[in-house]
Amino acid sequence: MEFHLVDEGGAGRAGTRLEDLAPEPLMTRDYETRPALVYERLRERHGPVAPVDLLGVPAWLVLGYRESLQVLQDDAGWPKGLENWRARTEGRVPADWPLGPSLEVNHVLIQGGPGYRTLRGAWDAALRPFQDARSPQAKRLKAAVTGYADELISLLAQGGGTGMADLSAQFSRPLPLMAASHLLGFPGSQGDDALMDMWRVLDAGPDAEPALARLLVTLSELAAAKIEKPGEDFPSHLLAAHPDLSVDALARELFMLLGMTSDHVGILISNTVVEVIAGDSEGGVRTTLSAGMVRETMNRVVMRKPPLVNFVPRFAAADTRLGNYTIHAGDPVWVSSAAAHADPLFAGQMAPGAGISSRAHLSWGAGPRQCPARELASTIAAAGVSRVFERFGHLELALPVDQLPWRSSPFMRGLRSLPVRYELSGPPLPLAPAPAAEAPDASPAPDQAAKRRSSLWRYLTGLIRSGS
Repeated sequence: MEFHLVDEGGAGRAGTRLEDLAPEPLMTRDYETRPALVYERLRERHGPVAPVDLLGVPAWLVLGYRESLQVLQDDAGWPKGLENWRARTEGRVPADWPLGPSLEVNHVLIQGGPGYRTLRGAWDAALRPFQDARSPQAKRLKAAVTGYADELISLLAQGGGTGMADLSAQFSRPLPLMAASHLLGFPGSQGDDALMDMWRVLDAGPDAEPALARLLVTLSELAAAKIEKPGEDFPSHLLAAHPDLSVDALARELFMLLGMTSDHVGILISNTVVEVIAGDSEGGVRTTLSAGMVRETMNRVVMRKPPLVNFVPRFAAADTRLGNYTIHAGDPVWVSSAAAHADPLFAGQMAPGAGISSRAHLSWGAGPRQCPARELASTIAAAGVSRVFERFGHLELALPVDQLPWRSSPFMRGLRSLPVRYELSGPPLPLAPAPAAEAPDASPAPDQAAKRRSSLWRYLTGLIRSGS
């Protein structure tokens, strides 16, 4: 297999285009189990930018930290928006491409063109009350997340003050769902099925397309309800900042927020918990956490294991040299934060005692299109992590850290499960009762109460029964 690198002048060999190459598939078994080795192999062969096959579609993968910043910080030279994708315009992207459903929802993280600035300004305004720690909305959100965390911990600990649990399935994944339902103002437990469908979309599996269709119907119904009757929630604040949003447009923005506050935050919680439990033999990570530096711990975690490993694509506005290749106008360029953090030119500066800040990570992007909800997501994750180590007096991994099972998608990478042995630091807190309208008797058994709760709650209760 031969790849033609650009010459020293950067002009590139005539006729050498992405579609003429034979890039190796990215989504392999090696990538799922040992992505760092895949990045290393690509970097050794191609340099900081490599051609890859992304589920049947050729793309450029940016591996270098410096090159990643070059793309992320230059919105004019590397715009978003699928209308900029030459192969798609020419009909060369398969209609059944697995990533098509998630990329074709034109929300704030995908959108290009002149309407973006107005939409991004509305996002910043709508998120401000939830991201300003002094505002009542932010205080209510933090209190709600703490309460949800306590409910989940009490549920998984129904068998007693000590035991075994899958902290990913029983805590890290559902907690952001409950926070997202609070933010979006979902009535009752309507948001549960929506988040489960969001997980299917993000995993880009065979059921991604029907899951997306169901999800957008649910979010459209929610958007219509908020237009009719606004409240103190994110959709209502977004509408106040951008009154011209249609039901469909608002639903797409809710899709984006739901995705960002679900899988991303859940993975960040799990990865931080693992870092604290298994971080080092001297207890330095635990000491840092107990000193109230949860955010610093999370920053260091995403340096090594960012939840969002590959950003949504950008496209070359003109023929441009990047790394050792000339990227032609309209080519898709995927920035890999995970690979950029492993770039020897960057990672070497992160050695203990080095002066570079842990905030130099690219987990939330960089430049003018940095994720607008980064503070919100960090707040939810930090509250969840803090509550774990306040409620559990002892936590240890039930598997060696190098045997923990991982799952990878083209966007995300997180643990399939996080088995732990736990001991509560005090007696379990009582679970909130099921809604009175649904309770046929005054004192139902815990499993009966769970059945009258949401589908998510029944799912979590089933995990406890199956593990006992």
